[in-house]
Amino acid sequence: MPLQNLSLLPEPARRLETVVNQPFSEAWAKKYLQNLTQQDDRIEVLKGSEIKSEVAKTLMQALRTTTLQAWGRTEALLSQEVIRHQIDPELIDPWAVAKDTHQIYKAALSAYSEQISPAKFSTRIARDLGKIRRNYTADDPRVIGFISMQFHYSGQILLNLIPPAQQSSLRDYFKVIDDYLYMPLQRSYEAAAAYDYDSPRLQAVQKLLPLCSEIATKISERVMQMYPNYQTYTGPLSNTNVQISSVRDIEMFQVYLWVCVLENNISAIQQELFPLCVMLYPRLKVRWELVRQLIHLLGAEIRSRLEPEQADYFLPYYDSLWAMFSPQVFSDIDTP
Repeated sequence: MPLQNLSLLPEPARRLETVVNQPFSEAWAKKYLQNLTQQDDRIEVLKGSEIKSEVAKTLMQALRTTTLQAWGRTEALLSQEVIRHQIDPELIDPWAVAKDTHQIYKAALSAYSEQISPAKFSTRIARDLGKIRRNYTADDPRVIGFISMQFHYSGQILLNLIPPAQQSSLRDYFKVIDDYLYMPLQRSYEAAAAYDYDSPRLQAVQKLLPLCSEIATKISERVMQMYPNYQTYTGPLSNTNVQISSVRDIEMFQVYLWVCVLENNISAIQQELFPLCVMLYPRLKVRWELVRQLIHLLGAEIRSRLEPEQADYFLPYYDSLWAMFSPQVFSDIDTP
């Protein structure tokens, strides 16, 4: 049953003339509550019908509030980190961030409503998300930590507004947004474009590319088995949202390695990935021991999936990544 555009304002006074000995204000209040009840009833019907267009319409109406709530959560999580890392607050304009968040999630909800596949949505939105990422990282790459959390929280809040049965399909669209903001995907595409198709370096990256999610899922499951009682800021490693974030982070590490291989330098990891981890992981209660385990397992996967000469392209950057997160740099005493 389609959700009607109900007005919660009172009906014109002439339609209340039949009310006997009842003040106008009381009639208005009762009518207001009646409209709210009717709205709730229609939403309950909507939950049962799982009509994508109506779910999207309902969430569209919540977008403005959602972006404000997400900003509040992001500020609470990272405002001290912005100060600690001495990031210029002028680089994080709340109005610009809110506008970008609203625009991107509106596009995602439209694609969901029109039953455009997440893969096609990814193709359509890649350029816009790449532009947003470039704009925010142009002066200070560390700003992406704040921006990516703002977008991530917006998606989480929206998902929590709909029943679990509907969350799964919509989450795929929101994952596209997370991926393009957390990962330098557009940068990897641009770097790859500089190579001939038969370049051995490019072919090494291309061999791993379709295995990215499989590798990330395997590592995430292995880490979950190794640390069954581990608790993050969001919950245990077995928590659905934590699992999704874990897989995304392992994919992110892989993409940063691709960029290093294709650009033939370590700057992407030094200037973006490392500061991003330092900013977010302590706040999210992710210990450095866990990060090192992730990197160790990733190295084993790279070696097992590639020919030795192909793995050689990755190993210098992998070794640098390992050194950055070594116990000599971090101990878990540093993690709150």
